[in-house]
Amino acid sequence: MLTERQLEVVFSVVYEYIRTGEPAGSRTISKKYLRGCSPATIRNEMADLEEMGYFYQPHTSAGRLPTSKAYRLYVDAIMQRRRTAPAETEEWRRSIRESRQGIESILAYISRLLGQATNCVGVAALSALEEVQIQRVSFLRLGGNTVLLLLVLDGGLVHHSNISLPCELSQDTLDELGRRITTIAEGHQWSEVRDVLLRYVFEGLERMWDSCREAIVQMDALLNRRRSRLFVGGAQHILSLPDFQDIGKFQTVLSLLEQEHALADMVERYSVKDGVSVTIGDENAEAGMEQLSLLLSPSSGSGARAILGLIGPLRMDYEKSISILEALAEDLDDVLVQ
Repeated sequence: MLTERQLEVVFSVVYEYIRTGEPAGSRTISKKYLRGCSPATIRNEMADLEEMGYFYQPHTSAGRLPTSKAYRLYVDAIMQRRRTAPAETEEWRRSIRESRQGIESILAYISRLLGQATNCVGVAALSALEEVQIQRVSFLRLGGNTVLLLLVLDGGLVHHSNISLPCELSQDTLDELGRRITTIAEGHQWSEVRDVLLRYVFEGLERMWDSCREAIVQMDALLNRRRSRLFVGGAQHILSLPDFQDIGKFQTVLSLLEQEHALADMVERYSVKDGVSVTIGDENAEAGMEQLSLLLSPSSGSGARAILGLIGPLRMDYEKSISILEALAEDLDDVLVQ
């Protein structure tokens, strides 16, 4: 358990390093943050905190740098106090509200906004489509055994695919099949009704069982073709950060962003709770994330759960980044329920 003074030292070192990018020495902390404490007293506290895993020294004569453990203490303190959204977010909110684009275009736009505002990498994702609710299913005969499958999801997202059925069906029969599937599936998650459909949708359509079954299989394939749709914006902005002047670190981030499926899975995995979640440095299990932090905030109401996030250095301006992320996620909630 840290003493009050040790907490103040940790917070001061983290804040100073976020501001300057330079190791913090005891004299600096005494002069700028803890004026009632002498440099010698702070130096002793720093030595104890280093042994406890909160600080490290890049070399013997340098000041201290915070570890992931120190950042965690600092971020937890931020999350417990009220935050004010930056003034610029109102302009962004207005542009999002006035947008007549679909949800995917909005998410791509927000990911770019996040990157520009924070000099981090903005990410946005639509989560697993298996969890969405179906609003309407339609089949349109294209000729022969080929049919256009149209899925309208709750919130207006539309997915379509050309599918081939085992036998040719009339448009009337396809309309009947679409109505039956819609009746059973409407308002329910796909994962809940998929097996029910296979059991009950075919009553009175036994002669077309193979075609009906294939239609359900093709629907399932369409909904699970891409478990998440990922949008990334602002990767170029991290070049302006001193943390990524090391070309090796920059290449690590680029390699991570190129692995779209792995990145989408990571975003899904770390966004399991409501509100902003912050995963710092070695708290990330993924290789290459040891020197990075991941901020995520979920939104819902689109028929698919949307996730906004930021990927940035350990030396991220967490308070500003969290405030911006919260503001944009809140406004996205308003857009998704309209």
